[in-house]
Amino acid sequence: MKILSETYPRIKPLYWVLSLLILLAACKGSDPAAAGADAKVEAITPVTVTTVNDSTMVDYTNLNATSSFLQRNIVKANANGYIQNVRIQIGHYVNKGEVLFTIKTKEAQSIGNTINILDTTFKFTGVNKIKASEHGYVTQLNHQNGDYVQDGEQLAVISDRASFVFVMQLPYELRSTVKSNQDVQLTLPDGRKINGRISSFMPTVDTAAQTQGVVIKTNADNTIPENLVAKARIVRSLKQNTQSLPKTAVLANETQTDFWVMKLINPTTAVKTPVKKGIESGDYVEILSPKFSVQDKIIITGNYGLADTAKVKIIK
Repeated sequence: MKILSETYPRIKPLYWVLSLLILLAACKGSDPAAAGADAKVEAITPVTVTTVNDSTMVDYTNLNATSSFLQRNIVKANANGYIQNVRIQIGHYVNKGEVLFTIKTKEAQSIGNTINILDTTFKFTGVNKIKASEHGYVTQLNHQNGDYVQDGEQLAVISDRASFVFVMQLPYELRSTVKSNQDVQLTLPDGRKINGRISSFMPTVDTAAQTQGVVIKTNADNTIPENLVAKARIVRSLKQNTQSLPKTAVLANETQTDFWVMKLINPTTAVKTPVKKGIESGDYVEILSPKFSVQDKIIITGNYGLADTAKVKIIK
């Protein structure tokens, strides 16, 4: 009994402290005011909003187009003889009627000046001039000074400048989107943009790629070389007076099969609204359905990760 009486005074203060703490916790949990304050604490997301646009949507397709000369003129010898003078080099631009070669016939080379000595009025030279038949670039040169050539032998090849075009490789499934005389914008590797027009379609299709050559004529200057690959932009589809929204307003699931926007039903509440997308053009996307009114406010920033019926605050 003596031991118990000595221990009891120590336990009694600790008991009262624990009881007091339990009582305070019970009072706090049963306080209606405190419970209401906790219920009012809810996340509010700052957002910016926009409205639908009634605009023209254009869907472009970029394809490769290679510069090419469709016509090449072959320069040939007009007699048997020796080339006396070659006035061109590979890469030179020549004009129509310009002298390219001079050839001294075999007979004149053999007889020399004997005929002129016998008859001074005859004025026989035996030298023939070969001229360019069209404007163009010399892309091949087969002979040089002193070479013996036969009548009809190829001397050079000139790419006809008038036949300069870009040939675009068009996947055949897009054939219905390209028409004759359709305007096309070409972007060169150096960033320069030139305008062209669909001239004709090649009569064959590449077996492996299933692409058809489309001839694009341009008014480009003479500085564009052959076999240069440019990007041709063609209009794939065009829709006028259709509703659109910025791309940032349209959300999607991981598989990009379902799309939706967050629409405000009042100044502080946003709901998830499924949409059906159309074509995309630049930073905008066409909304096929539903039909929004000009008063509807759609969230464009702060919408990522928002749940349905989320609380928001519009900021400017």
